[in-house]
Amino acid sequence: MGNILSLHQLTEEQEKQVRAAAPGYGLTIGKAQQLEAEQIRQAEVILGWSKHIAEEALHPGSKLKWIQTWSAGIDKLPLTELEKRNILLTNTSGVHAIPITEQIFGMLLSHTRYLQQAAILQRQKTWQQPEGQLTELRGKTLLITGVGEIGRETARLAQAFGMRVIGVRRSGKEAPHVERMYTNERLHDALGAADIVVNILPFTEETRHFFDEKAFAAMRKGAFFINVGRGGTVHTDALVRSLEQKHIAFAGLDVFEEEPLPASHPLWSLDHVLITPHIAGDTDRYAERAVDIFLTNLKAYAAKQGPPLNLVNYKAQY
Repeated sequence: MGNILSLHQLTEEQEKQVRAAAPGYGLTIGKAQQLEAEQIRQAEVILGWSKHIAEEALHPGSKLKWIQTWSAGIDKLPLTELEKRNILLTNTSGVHAIPITEQIFGMLLSHTRYLQQAAILQRQKTWQQPEGQLTELRGKTLLITGVGEIGRETARLAQAFGMRVIGVRRSGKEAPHVERMYTNERLHDALGAADIVVNILPFTEETRHFFDEKAFAAMRKGAFFINVGRGGTVHTDALVRSLEQKHIAFAGLDVFEEEPLPASHPLWSLDHVLITPHIAGDTDRYAERAVDIFLTNLKAYAAKQGPPLNLVNYKAQY
């Protein structure tokens, strides 16, 4: 039988579950930079990915057949080479649905309920009422671009807040809790109908700078923009201009084209922007959920079946 290589630490119970899911397979656990070349080449299944193992994993003598990433995003993997070698690729799409949804609403509430400004004033021991009128989420129209697992959870929670939810997805296929779905080609129509725009798009050649000058111009004046997808889906300079002109009233940003965001970047100095350092998907339950996805796929793989969860389409790049 083959060998499984995990680049992530597993609990004792998780190790037992992996061995039970694939009887007869060996299991090696180690950090990418500490592994020997032969350990990498002998791996038929790899849990996780690192640039430090790429050369050996893709060596002509490698036994690699399947990679289960530890992330939802796959844009940093050598996709062309993996596809050429017919290597199965699955990701952890869905692991982030709960923490990212909570991050989205945390960002929104920080602005609508004066929490971001209040935290700053608290450190200054200043009692100061908001200059503008506070508002509510109820009754507002929320647009989700990229309605996958995260988008569906965001839509569900938005409905609980009493919001109207519309969406944009490549297929235009309907989704639960989304009142109306637009295709990518009708993005500007959807943007004009929304009070709040949430970007959860993956990064592909098709979505590069999906939000450009024209897209931001198509948004309602005074709309909010949240980006918890991928930095490269947004044309940063176009976003800055829209914010500086106060066309966009508030932006909550967790991802950027360049990370870390340079200290000299103008986004840091805008009062109506909330920046977090690419942490929206972080949670103390991440490993638990990632391993659950892996175990489901591993049982099927060991039984000579295709992985049932999150199989990546190389052509679509997600």
